[in-house]
This record gives sequence, C-alpha cells and structure tokens, in this order.
Amino acid sequence: MSTTQTAASLWQSTNKELKNLFPADVYEMWFSELVCTVETDSKIVLTTNSEFNAIWIENNFLDIIIQQARSFAGSAVEVKIEVEKPKEAEEANQADSKNRLSASGRQSPDLRHDRPVTQAAPTHRTLINPSNTFENYVVGSGCQLAHAASIAVANAPGRAYNPLFVFGETGLGKTHLMHAVAHQMLANNPNARIAYVSTEKFTNEFIHAIRENKLTKFRQYYRNVDALLVDDIHFLSGKESTQEEFFHTFNDLFESGRQIFLASDRPANEIERLENRLISRFQWGLVTDIQAPDFETRVAILRNKAAAMKIELDDEIMDFLAERVSRNVRRMEGALTRIAGYDNLIDRKLDLNAVERLLSDLLHEEAASKVTVDQIQKKVSDYYKIRFSELIGRRRTSAIVFPRQVAMYISRTLTSDPLKSIGDAFGGRDHGTVIHACKQVENMMEQDGSVKRGVDYLIKQLSKERS
Repeated sequence: MSTTQTAASLWQSTNKELKNLFPADVYEMWFSELVCTVETDSKIVLTTNSEFNAIWIENNFLDIIIQQARSFAGSAVEVKIEVEKPKEAEEANQADSKNRLSASGRQSPDLRHDRPVTQAAPTHRTLINPSNTFENYVVGSGCQLAHAASIAVANAPGRAYNPLFVFGETGLGKTHLMHAVAHQMLANNPNARIAYVSTEKFTNEFIHAIRENKLTKFRQYYRNVDALLVDDIHFLSGKESTQEEFFHTFNDLFESGRQIFLASDRPANEIERLENRLISRFQWGLVTDIQAPDFETRVAILRNKAAAMKIELDDEIMDFLAERVSRNVRRMEGALTRIAGYDNLIDRKLDLNAVERLLSDLLHEEAASKVTVDQIQKKVSDYYKIRFSELIGRRRTSAIVFPRQVAMYISRTLTSDPLKSIGDAFGGRDHGTVIHACKQVENMMEQDGSVKRGVDYLIKQLSKERS
C-alpha cells in the first residue's frame, strides 16, 4: 500500500469517525471545513480559514483527533492544525522570500511555510455538554432568578447582565446553566466565539503560557472571545498572578461589551484571598444564588432525567428517591444511573425494596450527612458552657458572641443551608452577619492554635454523631 493511499484512507476514516462521535451541529461547526493538506503514514496536517477555529480545535478536540487517527493507523500519528493563508498573502510571502534569498544568499527561517501558525495548547478546556440545555433544565423556586438571568444573558450577551455571577453549593445546576447559555448563544449566532473553561484550567494554561513564552497567544485567545464562561471562580483564591491576569482579561472583555458569566460555590465577598478589585467587578452586574431544590422540584428533576435515560419507575420509587437523595442534583442523577444499569441487567420490574438495597451505601451517606443547625447550636452551647437561649439571643458580650460566631461558622461548613436560613436560626440575623462571623472565626483559627483545635474538635464530634 502506498503512503498516499494509507494517509488518505487514514484521514477519511478518522473524519468519518469524528462525524459519528459528535452531534451534527458540533461536527458542522468545527470539522466540516477542515482540509487535509499534508498526508503521510505518521502525520496529518489540517487547515482551517480561521485562527480562532484553529485555536479552539487544538484546545478542545486535538486529543480526540489524535486518538482516532492512531486507532486506525495502529501507531502514533502527529496531527497539526494550521490556518490557511489567503492566496494574496501567500504570493506576497513568496515574492518577499525570493528577494531576501537573493540578497542574503539564504532564506530566512521565519518564512518557512511548514511552520504551524498555532502551537498546541497546554491543556484542554472542558467540552460543552450537549445535554445541558435550557429545554431540560428543571426550574424550581430555588433557581428561578438564576435561570431567568441566564436566558436573558444568552439572548442579549453583553447587554442584559454583565457580568452574571451565580453561586451555590456543588451539584445544584450552575454548570448546566453555563452550558445552556453557550448552546443558546450558538443557536442565535453559530459564529459566536464562546470560551467555557474552569478556573483551574485557566490557571494551568496561564502558567504554561508563561513557561513556554506564549502569553501573547494566551491573551489573544481569551481577550477576543464574544463570551467568557468561567466555572469554579472561587479557585482564584490566593493565586495572585492568575488574579492579575484575569483582572486585565475581565477589563478587556467588559470594556468591549463582551459577556462574562462566572460561577462559584460561594459569594464573591466570601472567597478568601481574592483581591478587592476583583470582588467589586464580580458584583458589577447581577449576583444571584441557586439553592437546593425542594421536594416537588426534586421529583420533577428525577422524572426528567429518568425519561432521558428511558427508564420507567413507579411514583412510589420517585417519591422515595426525592425524599432520601436530596443533597444535590448530581447525586440524584448518580442514583438513577445505578438504577438504569440494574434495570438493563435484571429482567424483572424494580420494586421499592430492590431500589433501597441497590442504593444502600448512597442512602447511608445521605442520612449521615444531615447534621442540623439545631444540633450544632446545642453542641456548641454545651462545649462553651452557655445556655442555648443565650446563643441565639441578642446579648453581645464576648463570652457569648464568640461561641455564636463559631456555631455560625460550623453551620456554614457542615450544612448546605442558605446563609439566610442560618441567620434566621440565630435570632433572625441577616446573611451579612453570618458572613462576618465566618470570617472572624477563620481569622482567629489562623492566629490562635487553641481556637482552631476547639473548632476542629466540634466539627469532628458532630461528624461522628451524624455517621
């Protein structure tokens, strides 16, 4: 078999597999216009007419292309993505090259046409999940504002709420909303340049760009997108250089009217060691939280996901799952995935007893995790030898204020209760008081070892009791 035949067959096979792997709209957007310009047994060079597309494909899909090509070739295959040069520019370069060659007797290395325009990215951004759309997002009372704001941002990027800052506990749907916004933006404008990235990956890419002297390319990518969606922004905590870079990226995008959407597990002013100038910018637009879904919303979510998995469960089982698996949506989906797997393997109808046995370990974890603010208050009162009524009362003597702050801190740490609910449990205090209490305790734990030992002891005791 000749080299040309092998290479041609290799790319055709790889391209066909990519078409099967990705949804039609994703394939059409990123792969349909790729042209294979160099074909050998061990190398494929693909060109696109857009530098943005080249960067995006390298960052998101290069590993997948290499993996598929290798599976067909049976050995390592190098894949490069290049930007197609306009014909006029190519002719001008060739003329310039001849002039330099005649003048110096040798060609300048900067004019080599086999040099790839775009270098491989240091890491790969998380792909947008095709199933995370607005159509399959179940809206409950705890996420109505976040959902409505996300739709507004998707339909009017840079004009509705900029930035949009959404915070909430893990597994409550923040990432789903970010992906849904990206899908809607692309539906409205297929040419929109959207970057969805976790803060950890943004940081790693920034570090790599510094090491490899590629900061210009890094900035070119992030400061020329139409929308920047950054997940887990709380991971900026303590990363001074990354905060500096993100500050300038934020300013560049904001001033040019591009959309910024940030997600965090806590409000911006609760993120430790985050620069004040970033906190203020994160609060420029709309800040909203997502709270844990209530029982009715959990049932609706379970039904929605069960339909997507093509499994049928009795209402009794749905209600049982909604009641017993309530920490977050991700755990509910995990429970359904386990049930779906069992349902495919066992050819008999699932009953409630079978479900309870199948999920016994998960249900035990759920039950063990449900420490209450009331339990925390009683434990703290006993430890510091003050009355329960004093802990939740209005007195502000130092002998009472500090234990009260510790109880608020532990409540924030061990429960998923919203800040407002925690404040209500302490005599109707507002969420700002809870935030202040948590920061005070954190500062004292850093400065005083005995305080840290006392708080750690209480957390350990409460954790034991709930297990």
